[in-house]
Amino acid sequence: MSEQDRTGLEPQSIAAAHGVASDPAFGAVAPPLYMSSTYEFAGYEQPRAYDYGRLANPTRDLLVEALAQLEGGAGAVVTSSGMAAIDLLVGRLRPTDLVVAPHDCYGGTMRLLKARAERGHIRLRLVDQGDEAAYAAALAEGAALVLIETPSNPLMRVVDIAALAARAKAAGAAVAVDNTFLSPALQQPLALGADHVIHSTTKYINGHSDVIGGAVISADADQAAQLRQWANVVGCGGAPFDAWLTLRGLRTLFARMEMQQANAMAIARHLEAHPAVAAVHYPGLPSHAGHAVAARQQRGFGAMLSFDLVGGAEAAKRFIAAVRVFTLAESLGGVESLVAHPATMTHADMGEEARAVAGIGDGLLRLSVGLEAERDLIAGLESGLSAC
Repeated sequence: MSEQDRTGLEPQSIAAAHGVASDPAFGAVAPPLYMSSTYEFAGYEQPRAYDYGRLANPTRDLLVEALAQLEGGAGAVVTSSGMAAIDLLVGRLRPTDLVVAPHDCYGGTMRLLKARAERGHIRLRLVDQGDEAAYAAALAEGAALVLIETPSNPLMRVVDIAALAARAKAAGAAVAVDNTFLSPALQQPLALGADHVIHSTTKYINGHSDVIGGAVISADADQAAQLRQWANVVGCGGAPFDAWLTLRGLRTLFARMEMQQANAMAIARHLEAHPAVAAVHYPGLPSHAGHAVAARQQRGFGAMLSFDLVGGAEAAKRFIAAVRVFTLAESLGGVESLVAHPATMTHADMGEEARAVAGIGDGLLRLSVGLEAERDLIAGLESGLSAC
C-alpha cells in the first residue's frame, strides 16, 4: 500500500497495517528487521538517510511513525524504557526549572523525579492535581513542566487533562501526559491540549510482556526534532529488535483493549458487591469520583483497576496466597492477568509516609486484567477473596 493509500485511515487501521507491504527490496508483507548499527555512506560527505543506529533506524522509525499518527502528534522518539521516555523530557531541564507532578504518580516516576531533584538537576513539586488551589499554587512558582498521569497508578484517579493543560499553558509551562494505562486506543492527550504524550510501550502498546520500551510523542514538529536530537546526545533510543516486536504487538492493540476492558468492567462490578472489599478504584463504575471526566475525555475505561481489602495487609497476604489465574508480578498491560501489591512492589520506594499521603494502603491490590475468560478470572479472584 502506498503512502497516499494510507492517508485518512482510522486508528485501528494504522495500528494494524502501518509499514505493511512497504519493503522496497523484496516486497515483504511484514516489515523487515534492520539490525545494523551503522550504514554505508554513498561517498565523501554523502551520508544516506541512515548513518548510525543511535540516531535513527528504519525499524524503529516505523514504530515512531505509527505512534505519532495514533496519538495525533507531529513526531515521536522511541526510547529504551518508559523511564527513559520521562527522563528524555526531564533531563533537558535546567536546575532552576520546576516540575509539577502528581503526588500519587507511579513509583518509578516519583523515584526518578526525586533523584533528579536531590541532585539539583530540577526543582520538584508533588501535588494533588485534583486540588485546584494546590495546583494553582504550584504553577505560581513558575513551573516549566507539568506531568499528568490519568488514570493514576495505582489508585485510578482521573484528572481533567484539558483543564489542567489550559492552566499550565497560561502559566507558561509545557504539559506531558503519561498515557500508558489507556494507550492511544482509548485516550489522545494531545487533542486535549497536552504538548507531549509519554508511554511505557512495555505495557499495552506491546501487550505481550516480552519487551521493555518507551516513547514520547510531541504535538509540535520542532519539539519532536529537539527530543530526537537529545535522545541521540544521551543515547537512550530503543533497540531495533525491541521496536520490531513492539510494532508487531501494536497490530492487535485495539482488539486487545476492547476485550480486556470488558473483562475489567465485569471484575469491577463483582468486586464492588463483595463483602471482603472495602473500595474499588475503576473509572468505569458510576460510583468512581472521576467517572464523568473519564467518560468525557476517554473512549473507554481501560483494563486496570485496584481495590482495598477490608482486612488490610493480612487480608492482602491471604488473598495473594490463594488467588488463581492472576499471577503475582509487577508490570501490566499484557495478555495475561496480573495482580500486584503496590505497597511492597511497584510503590515500595515511595516510603510509608508518602504512600499514606497518596492513599496507597497496605490492603490495596492492583489488577492488570488480561484476555482470559471472564468466568475464569472471577473464579480466580473468588479463590483469593474467600481466604480473606
